[in-house]
Amino acid sequence: MSKDQKFIALALVTSLFFIWGFALNLNPILIAHLKKACQLTDFESSLVDSASYFAYFLLPIPAARFMHTYGYKGGILLGLVLFAIGSFLFFPAAAVRSYYFFLGSLFVIFSGAAFLETAANPYITVLGDPATATRRINFSQSFNGLAATLGPLAGGVFILKGGNLSADEEKAMSAAQLDAYLNKEAAAVQIPYLIIGLVVLVVAILIYRTALPEIVEEGSESIDGETGTLLNKIWSLLKVNQLRKGVIAQFFYVGAQAGILGFFIRYSERTAGLTETSAKYHLAAATFCFMLGRFSGTYLMKFINPVKLLAFYCLMNVSLLIAIFFLHGIFTVYGLMGVTFFMSIMFPTVFSLSTIGLGSRTKLGSSLVIMGIVGGAIIPPIMGKISDRSSIQYAYLVPIVSFLYIFYFAWRNLNVKNVEMVAGH
Repeated sequence: MSKDQKFIALALVTSLFFIWGFALNLNPILIAHLKKACQLTDFESSLVDSASYFAYFLLPIPAARFMHTYGYKGGILLGLVLFAIGSFLFFPAAAVRSYYFFLGSLFVIFSGAAFLETAANPYITVLGDPATATRRINFSQSFNGLAATLGPLAGGVFILKGGNLSADEEKAMSAAQLDAYLNKEAAAVQIPYLIIGLVVLVVAILIYRTALPEIVEEGSESIDGETGTLLNKIWSLLKVNQLRKGVIAQFFYVGAQAGILGFFIRYSERTAGLTETSAKYHLAAATFCFMLGRFSGTYLMKFINPVKLLAFYCLMNVSLLIAIFFLHGIFTVYGLMGVTFFMSIMFPTVFSLSTIGLGSRTKLGSSLVIMGIVGGAIIPPIMGKISDRSSIQYAYLVPIVSFLYIFYFAWRNLNVKNVEMVAGH
């Protein structure tokens, strides 16, 4: 490939980081919006995260096996097509105002995202000098961080814009008026997701017409073959103490991240008394804090042992979550923004620690750590159920358990000096 071709290929593959990051960070907006449009409980609204993260749990290994047969470019194209189809399905889902239709659409979107995420990191490493591969991954990862900020901001402007009905306003409406109002709210997602689907299709066409290098994998344990053999390999790997604890830590981290951000708007309205408009902009500020934390944390790791930094950040989050439980008003929202800042380095650091020493089994081990993000499908519904039965403040005690376990994982790895950051959530 010429230098110009490599630049174009790098730009297109980097756009994938933005695409899946943008979609994933629209979820907090969708949780608040669909709760209103489909008249859901907190538990029911949390299933937005469940549909998304179950796709991430189920698809990584099938995606890798597909790419073994049809190549990474084929996997990327299939991922983009699935992503676009899921986005287009939002149009009929909103037309019939079916929450389960929305959940199915999200599952299709994030099935596509699982393909993209499985393929993106390997491609970045071959699109240039191997000596600068880590720098390219971190550069591409920055667009994932940018999407984390722009996703909630764009969703707040174009989707979450109708305001909430008070109990008195809802009672004053006739059944026909309420139905018309809810239909209008549901329809707010149609054009944004139609645009997302079209943009993704354009990227798919550009990638289809762009020459991408083949990835030749050597010295890694295959994740293909008979199902029984694969299960035996997985079972053998899970006996590795470091990896097993890392998968659990990733489960708890992603669950905490999904729950904290997913209910952020709900929390801000109930605990701090913010309007929906104010809450959505505070959510955008919180995701910006997350991006700042990722960049500043990566910089600090040049001077501070990454594992010690991880342990310290866990303790900070436990302290903040305990503090805001006893507080009221806007300070609780600022506390949650601080939590997002200190969450920022956890996914890539836990990922890297989990796969240390796996050698030729690193590829399969990495897939298992990625599958650990199913925590994002489990912990938010637990928080939603607690919120429904008591209050949203009690629900925000759940992530404390997550950060305490990650602290334990970090504490067990304090002797590790070199941790290479990878792209992630």
